[in-house]
Amino acid sequence: MKTQAIFAAGFAGLALTGCIQVKAPDKPIEINLNVKVQQEVVVRLQRDAQDLIQNNPELFPQ
Repeated sequence: MKTQAIFAAGFAGLALTGCIQVKAPDKPIEINLNVKVQQEVVVRLQRDAQDLIQNNPELFPQ
């Protein structure tokens, strides 16, 4: 009886080996992060433009 239980457990273990597969995906994993950088760039450009106008008033008459 004990040998039959061991044999059955071993057979069940062998039967389950085909069901579990660890495989790398074909396509790369893509992670989308919604980060807004545009505001910082616009502010920096505005500051640079303001400095340029203040340092060169002859180029930008009012």
